[in-house]
Amino acid sequence: MKQLHKQSSMNHRRDEETPSTQTPPYSPKSLKHPKSIPRSINYLFKEQRLLFILIGILIGSTFFILQPSLSRLGPTDAHSPIRRSFSKDNTVSSGVSVVSDNHDSSASFSSGTNRPVYGKVGRVPVGIGRRRMRVVVTGGAGFVGSHLVDKLIARGDEVIVLDNFFTGRKDNLVHLFGNPMFELIRHDVVEPILLEVDQIYHLACPASPVHYKYNPVKTIISFAITNVMGTLNMLGLAKRVGARFLLTSTSEVYGDPLQHPQKETYWGNVNPIGERSCYDEGKRTAETLAMDYHRGAGVEVRIARIFNTYGPRMCLDDGRVVSNFVAQAIRKLPMTVYGDGKQTRSFQYVSDLVDGLVALMDGEHIGPFNLGNPGEFTMLELSEVVKETIDPSATIEFRPNTADDPHMRKPDISKAKELLNWEPKISLREGLPLMVGDFRQRILNEDEGKGA
Repeated sequence: MKQLHKQSSMNHRRDEETPSTQTPPYSPKSLKHPKSIPRSINYLFKEQRLLFILIGILIGSTFFILQPSLSRLGPTDAHSPIRRSFSKDNTVSSGVSVVSDNHDSSASFSSGTNRPVYGKVGRVPVGIGRRRMRVVVTGGAGFVGSHLVDKLIARGDEVIVLDNFFTGRKDNLVHLFGNPMFELIRHDVVEPILLEVDQIYHLACPASPVHYKYNPVKTIISFAITNVMGTLNMLGLAKRVGARFLLTSTSEVYGDPLQHPQKETYWGNVNPIGERSCYDEGKRTAETLAMDYHRGAGVEVRIARIFNTYGPRMCLDDGRVVSNFVAQAIRKLPMTVYGDGKQTRSFQYVSDLVDGLVALMDGEHIGPFNLGNPGEFTMLELSEVVKETIDPSATIEFRPNTADDPHMRKPDISKAKELLNWEPKISLREGLPLMVGDFRQRILNEDEGKGA
């Protein structure tokens, strides 16, 4: 009995020392009903948080819709333009900015000045309108380039002008100084440059007959470098940044044509060793480079073949027939006619050309496209129009004709009419007085400067 009691006592003690393996009873929290609203959604509905989120989205959307349209508006209202005066000795540095007014894209020029006169533009509806482009214009301080810059600025683009001022003039752009949409960089296109742009208008090239007639060796070197290296650099820039590239070629690629009028399919009749060949062959090479970059590198290119163009801001003594006649008639000098005066040319006003260049750049066709006025005049007929406009008593002086001077020059613009919906609008008798007013003022200023 004692042993049994002792054994039972030991078993009882062992049971007390051994930890219990049973799990203590668990009282879980009450489970949510499976159909209850998730916490995230419940959070949104509390304290009208969802309403505030929707209001924030609406405000943000409204801002992003309005912002592009508001950014196109200039710093000044179109009805209260800022007048600025500039001295002629203004210096130009890289990154000059300029005042921008909202102008109509078509411009005429007031008599006695070279500044464009634009019409007013209506307000663009919110969220509607073209995307603002960032555009480079090489040779933008020149005759055609400066007018192109005016049009691009007027339609709301940001414009960067590259010019070495070999033939370009700061006076052609002085009215843009202070406009935040405008930059002017003194740069020679034979040197590379890196810019972030959408479009490149390549106009840089001295085109005056005076240069390639009286200094052909220096001119052919200049043309070769500008037309080859300059075009290569600009095409390289277009390839790197994905920009569209427009080359301004010339009707001189047709030489002394055997086809009349000249179509873009005509290969030309050029003397490769003539006095004018440095310019003719240089532009032919530039066209070749443009097409090689298009075919080989996928660069979007456009090619314009420009015929005789006139208007304000032309160089007074650049050797071109219209500027020669106008300047000589104003100065009371005989108008110089080379040969018998029966050779023909076609003359387009500069604003018509600018409209054509922009239509070509914004279109979907590569070209080449003839851009010119098909109205054809002999040199004697041109001299009569100049006499009617300036001085009926003006005289004519005949001189021997120059070598390789084309006998006929008239563009066939049916391709541009069909594909670009472009054709010139201003006749010679309408455009010439606008040019004469500009030339009178500049010649007067020149004479006053010499007198001083």
